[in-house]
Amino acid sequence: MANGTVLGEYLRARRQATAVEDVGLPDIGRRRTPGLRREELAMLAGVSIDYYIRLEQGREQRPSPQVLASIADALRLDDDAAEYLFDLVHTPPRPPDGAERQRAHPTLLQLMSGWHNNPAFLIGRGLNVLATNRLADKLYEGQPGQDNCLNLIFSPESRHFYVDWEQAATYKVGELRAALGRAPGDPGLRQLVEDLSAQSDDFRTLWARHDVWNRRNEVKRFIHHDVGPVTVTWDVFTVNSAPCQQLVVMGAEPESTSERALAHLGRAVALRPV
Repeated sequence: MANGTVLGEYLRARRQATAVEDVGLPDIGRRRTPGLRREELAMLAGVSIDYYIRLEQGREQRPSPQVLASIADALRLDDDAAEYLFDLVHTPPRPPDGAERQRAHPTLLQLMSGWHNNPAFLIGRGLNVLATNRLADKLYEGQPGQDNCLNLIFSPESRHFYVDWEQAATYKVGELRAALGRAPGDPGLRQLVEDLSAQSDDFRTLWARHDVWNRRNEVKRFIHHDVGPVTVTWDVFTVNSAPCQQLVVMGAEPESTSERALAHLGRAVALRPV
């Protein structure tokens, strides 16, 4: 799919998701579709209606940074969504990085293996899981699709594992769209979108919203089959020596039931042969 087409789809989706009252305009006349009219957004962004229509139709593919900034302001886009908008225009399609970039960095593997109280895993391009430590394996034990964060969240079992499934799924789909904006020529990402679209009604619904989310620290709540509820903080680290990889480390509140639950899982791991 050409970048111009993706840009047009994104602008149309965000326009329709923006309420008139959100931008301070009067709601006049009957609207056939939700959100702003094209002429309203064009006025707010300071561009002609003809030019804006060409953007949505994919006939204008190289708007200036100034125009993009005006449209982002008009749509009240947050930082993640605005960055994605710029990526769609100014990130050239390119093939994926070499396969060697997708191997887990050995230093990160060594770090993770030494953490006995903190589940940790390594994420590469396309939200692929490159490596996990033993406690993370125990925490996610029995969950299918662990090769990729999206495959995991859209497996049927995940609804029983994630307490806040809808929020988690929304974030993961937003992360996938952000990743595709940074690497529009990556066939693996496009194939992932096609596969999930064919397999999951939930994914298709969330993907059509065009939400964008960059991975950041958050709180996760799980229901583990052995220890019950577990709440962890989810911290994400980028590493200069492995620029395509992100390290995710989880930890529980000190002296909490979740910390005791992780300790129980850790003891079970320690009893297993390496």
